[in-house]
Amino acid sequence: MKGRRMENAQTVANADLQIRVVGQVGYITLTRGKVLNAVNRPIVDGMTQALIHWAKDPAIAMVMVDADSEKAFSAGGDLAAMYACGKAGDYESGNAFWRDEYRLNALIDRFPKPYVPFMDGIVMGGGVGISAHGSHRIVTEHSVVAMPECAVGLIPDVGGTHLLRQAPSRLGEYLGLTGTRMSGADAIHARFADHFVLREQLAGLKARLLETGDVTEIGKFETAPPASVLAEQGSEIDPIFSEATVTDILQQLGTSASDWALKARQSIEKASPISLLASLSAIRAAENLEIALRNEYRFVSRVLEHGDFVEGIRAIIIDKDRSPHWRFASISDVPQDLLQRLSDVADGGDPDLRALYAG
Repeated sequence: MKGRRMENAQTVANADLQIRVVGQVGYITLTRGKVLNAVNRPIVDGMTQALIHWAKDPAIAMVMVDADSEKAFSAGGDLAAMYACGKAGDYESGNAFWRDEYRLNALIDRFPKPYVPFMDGIVMGGGVGISAHGSHRIVTEHSVVAMPECAVGLIPDVGGTHLLRQAPSRLGEYLGLTGTRMSGADAIHARFADHFVLREQLAGLKARLLETGDVTEIGKFETAPPASVLAEQGSEIDPIFSEATVTDILQQLGTSASDWALKARQSIEKASPISLLASLSAIRAAENLEIALRNEYRFVSRVLEHGDFVEGIRAIIIDKDRSPHWRFASISDVPQDLLQRLSDVADGGDPDLRALYAG
């Protein structure tokens, strides 16, 4: 992290984030608005150092995290940087980033003080990782929350498989395989968020939290969320996404006349076959966050070399033709030994997520 060390500074800032202490609040603002606050190395390192310090600082009562853009809290990880690593064959740089990012996700989950992210605007992928593991998660009428990794040849990561596993009934499988976007109300229903606050109330709430350091003030600003579309669709989603395999899920979707089922089938059919198979398995295995991050790392540590991630980024982010050429044309073509390799213990061992646990 650029600037002075945290223990000697009230404010640390660079082009990517601003970290400061205001009263009893450790306050982090993402400042990469031009790239939708994509999570990169400076953000991961800066947040990690600050949180480790604040966890032990008795003067800090809570942490607050927001962004300088109304468009996006964070639209995901820095895919362009990952693409560069993959094209250059520099797999270790990508893996080193993932190891540190996942440690940050674990640190947020175990943080011993209130952690309040303002999930306003777009919140996807890596943005979910630095928000939805928090203790007091705030969404608005403008929130758009999703885990769309299958569409780019990855799997829901940053602990996302555990969040999806915690969603009601089979909603997690649906969200993970289709990448469906959630509204703020949907995110609360899916257990990705806790409080619904209108955007016009955010400034007043932030000011009050900075003044008091008291998370109970959130209750004075929140309002009841509107009806969740996902909650209304649950009775249709659950029996289909409880099927044993992706193939079975697709077959059941084909028997439904619902618009949501048609869109779900279309989304799944466009996604990476490797990612779909690995994602369903990972979501169902994610009994806790440590297992989730371990299994996610096993997959991502090999995906640049053996998966569809580089091609997915090319199609969506680099060339933007949205026509990825996946390694396998269909789910049935994916070799079982490749899936096994992508789930084996990572080369060099699994990441030591306990190293940064607070407490």
